[in-house]
Amino acid sequence: MKKSLVALAALAVAGVASAQSSVTLFGVVDASISGYSSTSRDLRGATFADPFYLNKGSVKASRRELANSGYNSSRLGFRGTEDLGGGLAASFWLEAPISNDDGSQGVATFARRSTVSLSGGFGEIRLGRDYTPTFWNDTVFDPFGTNGVGTNLISTANGSFGGFGTPTATVGPFANVGANNYVRASNTIGYFLPPNLGGFYGQVMYGFAEKTKYSPGLATPDVANTQRQGRYVGGRFGYANGPLDVALAYGSSTVGDNFYPGTTDKVNTLNLGASYDFGPVKLFGEVSRAKNKRDYEVTPFAGGRADTDLTGYLLGVTVPVGAGLIRASYSSVKYDLNQPESFFVPRAADPKANKLALGYVHNLSKRTALYATVARVSNKNGASLTVGGPAFVTTGGFTPKNSTGYDFGIRHAF
Repeated sequence: MKKSLVALAALAVAGVASAQSSVTLFGVVDASISGYSSTSRDLRGATFADPFYLNKGSVKASRRELANSGYNSSRLGFRGTEDLGGGLAASFWLEAPISNDDGSQGVATFARRSTVSLSGGFGEIRLGRDYTPTFWNDTVFDPFGTNGVGTNLISTANGSFGGFGTPTATVGPFANVGANNYVRASNTIGYFLPPNLGGFYGQVMYGFAEKTKYSPGLATPDVANTQRQGRYVGGRFGYANGPLDVALAYGSSTVGDNFYPGTTDKVNTLNLGASYDFGPVKLFGEVSRAKNKRDYEVTPFAGGRADTDLTGYLLGVTVPVGAGLIRASYSSVKYDLNQPESFFVPRAADPKANKLALGYVHNLSKRTALYATVARVSNKNGASLTVGGPAFVTTGGFTPKNSTGYDFGIRHAF
């Protein structure tokens, strides 16, 4: 009897082991010598009120450092798939950001992605923390993949445009998990269409706010951002066939709320991206529009806070050259502050910025590459976007103008 039980147990273990299709350790280690420079200028001059004003010229904040993730984001991950039979499969994906330049960040969080999913002929249901549908268009249709100084301005501007209000939905000391919902969202349920639809693909995502509700409502604490902040709803649908890839995405992120005044702050993002590979050259493009708005249960008599619109576009190209790849992009964004008209006070010009990025990647092998990128951002009317590094000096009457930067590095994937 004991021998029979042992034999059955061995068969059960063998069955479980054979059902486990794969478990993979993977990662990227990317390091670069990077430099950044942000220049502000004094745009004022002598006026009738101050005829002796002496212009202060310009002031520059700069830094050089050993950085990471200039070409691909440094990471360490584990993923696995189990064949459940009947066309079903269960899988997991745990991916952590790493700071290989100084070792300050390792596998403390799986903030890049932490999901478990069930897939089959119906598609895939995915639970956990993952990229948002709207961010996919920013990174897929950017020749620089939203990494390093070459990252397009649409991604840079939207990253701060949709930040959570204070206090933010952070998780313990790990601010990289909960600063906003623009790149990734936590506590999500996602659905992906199956891959056999003749080139059509798509996904939808819902992220829970995970806030405590009170009944009656008067028991709710009088603290901002405790009821709806953190919720995300979005979707992305596209078509990829041969050299063409095009996708439309929409997302709505609740970035703040205040229960007693009855306000909810949202950032709604709509973008369209496309690429076409002609062989000798591949073209990229994206247009984006985001709105930071405040909804009122009872609209104030004066009309409430004005919405802010952020529009942008991106044009890019990659050109294969032997074992290398030339990359270039031009991106532009504009903020519409929707300021009210006033007869006595002229309306200030809306902030805007544009960026030019150039780069080259030389592949030493399928997993190892050397790269170089240079970029320059030009700001106007008070915009203050940078390529990275130090912020602009804005005290003493200085206005942000230009930001330049470079990355020279190596990337190894495993």
